[in-house]
Amino acid sequence: MQDHRDGRARAGRGAETALKATFGSGENYVGHGTCYRYGRRAADGCLERGQGFAGAAPQTAYIESATISAINECLPLAADRLYLDHAATTPMLAEAKAAMIEGMERWANPSSPHGDGRAARAALEDARRRIAAALGWDGHVLFTSGASEAIAIAFNRAKAAPIVTSPVEHDSVLRVTPGAERLKVTTEGLVDSASVPAGPSLLAIQHVNNETGVIQPLDRIGREGAILFADCAQSAGKLPLPDADMIAISAHKFGGPPGVGALLIRDLALLEPSGGQEQGYRAGTENLPGILSMAAALEACTDWLPVAAQWRARLDAGIEGAGGQVIARDAPRIASIASYRMPGMSARAQLIQFDLAGISVSAGSACSSGSLKTSHVLRAMGHDEAAAGEVVRVSFGPATGEADIDRFLAQWTAMAERARA
Repeated sequence: MQDHRDGRARAGRGAETALKATFGSGENYVGHGTCYRYGRRAADGCLERGQGFAGAAPQTAYIESATISAINECLPLAADRLYLDHAATTPMLAEAKAAMIEGMERWANPSSPHGDGRAARAALEDARRRIAAALGWDGHVLFTSGASEAIAIAFNRAKAAPIVTSPVEHDSVLRVTPGAERLKVTTEGLVDSASVPAGPSLLAIQHVNNETGVIQPLDRIGREGAILFADCAQSAGKLPLPDADMIAISAHKFGGPPGVGALLIRDLALLEPSGGQEQGYRAGTENLPGILSMAAALEACTDWLPVAAQWRARLDAGIEGAGGQVIARDAPRIASIASYRMPGMSARAQLIQFDLAGISVSAGSACSSGSLKTSHVLRAMGHDEAAAGEVVRVSFGPATGEADIDRFLAQWTAMAERARA
């Protein structure tokens, strides 16, 4: 791809090739051409009603870097962006930024025995205590690079068997538990308590689902003899932690920096040690600036969910009034996450049109990095492949306001009307 900031002609063939590789070269169900043609003729409304793109399997479409470059050339971003993808990552809080800058002045290794190292160690341990206090946690805190690493440590080194998980867990749990027993869930995405086996096990049930926002009532799920692991990436800093034996958290979900998180554990004896730092349970020099920033973010978290609940209720009502479907409508859901189905338009087509309108949303988990495959969460809840492929996720942050909801709803309604036409 060429750099066209100098005003030279676009690299049409390269862009077309990259786009066709992802979205196909044929025509969609309304007779319009490829995504490349869509990008070049966006102003004319090409593919506005697109169900998808011919030649691309809906469950496996993958956006490669060359394709992203081509799309960026063809589809310039709107200047006034509306960010509604906070479940993927949320902007760093001012307090977290300040703490990270301060932490960068503490360049010493916390494991070094000299005075500089001891000062870094003191700051690290103080942050550990602050994080536990902010979360109301009375167990151990092991620092990691994020929730995914915390999950990998828990499942690869836990002294427990067999492993049992819900089928609506985050991909990072399912990847490290390929042979695990999967529980049953209802059509609302709630774990069927009757399917939880009796006896010893390592039981993984996500606290808040990252796609639907469904809150699992972990205190009401029988788990006698089981070690409970709860993925709290979407709930930490927003809801009280559940009563679990092990918990994974990630700083960038609550206003901290990316690349840092923690495994909270009641009893270190539950894990096989690996040697190295973090009391011998996680090797590698600790990310002190990130850890200090994470502590500051948790301490700065405010209770903004009641306001978010108002906006989510407003959006739910508007979506249903415009002919859409609210996923897990009757389940307990965190106010910051919602998923909506637009009958007649694929999530892929929706994402492109929202992006053109300056609105950032997603389809499923951002950790499937560029992959627009059918959601395993929606499939486990009983949605067929076609319906699951028409769902997008909207997620709020502390600064999301009424005008943002109205802007998204106006765009969604206009798109739904075109899909029905």
